[in-house]
Amino acid sequence: MLQKKKRYGTIAFCLLAVVSILACAYPAVHPAATVPFDTGTLSWMITASGLVLLMTPGLSFFYGGMVNPKSIISTMLQSFIALGVISVLWFVVGFSLAFGDSIYGLIGNPFTFFMFDGVGTAPHPRIGSTVPFILFAAFQLKFAIITPALITGSFAERVRFWAYVLFMCLFAVFIYAPLAHWTWHPDGFLFKWGVLDFAGGTVVHISAGCAALAGSMFLGRRQVHRDGEGHTPVNIPYVLLGTGMLWFGWFGFNAGSALAVNTVAVDAFVNTNLASASAMLAWILWDAAFGKRPTALGACVGAVVGLVAITPAAGYVGYGQSIFIGFIAAVISNVAVGRKNRSELDDTLDVFPCHGIGGMVGMLCTGIFAVNGGLITGSTTLFTHHLLALAIVSVFTFGGSYLLYMLTNWLIPMRVGEEQERIGLDVSQHEESIFGS
Repeated sequence: MLQKKKRYGTIAFCLLAVVSILACAYPAVHPAATVPFDTGTLSWMITASGLVLLMTPGLSFFYGGMVNPKSIISTMLQSFIALGVISVLWFVVGFSLAFGDSIYGLIGNPFTFFMFDGVGTAPHPRIGSTVPFILFAAFQLKFAIITPALITGSFAERVRFWAYVLFMCLFAVFIYAPLAHWTWHPDGFLFKWGVLDFAGGTVVHISAGCAALAGSMFLGRRQVHRDGEGHTPVNIPYVLLGTGMLWFGWFGFNAGSALAVNTVAVDAFVNTNLASASAMLAWILWDAAFGKRPTALGACVGAVVGLVAITPAAGYVGYGQSIFIGFIAAVISNVAVGRKNRSELDDTLDVFPCHGIGGMVGMLCTGIFAVNGGLITGSTTLFTHHLLALAIVSVFTFGGSYLLYMLTNWLIPMRVGEEQERIGLDVSQHEESIFGS
């Protein structure tokens, strides 16, 4: 086992060394801006990018507080390590695959912006033209980082670290980048259909949710799950802290997606808060209606579901609709969590019923309530395209992710051994523990 770990580490180190040398020597051109930008927009977009980055450490606390104490460090690291892995991958080829010259509306040319060639402070005429192109790339990077991190909650407490790192890279290249291209590139086929995804309900949350469902099915149940043992969160204050960081960072996630300081950003900001507040209340009140006590965990999960559901709609709907979206998403996800708990599916931290289904509800509600072209305006085109897009994205992400799990498992076995699972991933994967040495 030690020799295998050495081999994985050596391969990864050599790859990083090659990338570092190539990045230094590659003759990339970074066009400079020739006209000044609006300083307010620049300030806001730099701030928004930082806010979105903060969401990933927030997610690590949110997830880390919900697992058993023997896997808390492992769970938190699985989110945190994405900051490093995806940042380098995005620089090399990820951004180009997502936003490079379109190949039949399906994927970007990997050489268009390879090693950020052609990406500088000058704006791109068609993509994020209100800000320096490099700032647009940096902002979009934060979305690419958090998406695979979201998936980790589904297979918490049973995945090998190096296998997860490999899967994360494969997912970013073969699932996330195509989805971003379809939805946000002007030549992407979903973009041309008129499909609306303001800040990532489809690209981030539905994709992460469906990949999580595939992962929990592929890796199978934990031993404690097979034994029928209850799941007790290790640290509710961590969950509260993580939720607060997510809620705060989500203002950059949604309002920043306006890519300008304007009224759309203001509407997205307000809608984000209203939906999360509504969902938090709806979750604990739904529980109360069935005789359950209000819990901090329920309030936190509900708030996050509201944030997920409003993400695709944030800049397209009114304030009242945002409250309804948060409310209905919380109820549906709450019911879905209950159904999952009565099944044999071991989605450890309920990623699919919360992020996957929450994103689906938000996407459909966008097709209903969008002020321009939504179903309530009398037009069926947008809603029909959203239904079709939902089916395509769900099948592509679930099926593609399942194949990537199979490929990863063939290269590096993904599931830890029974003894490693028993002693916990903190010790077995990282030789660290919250209990000390």
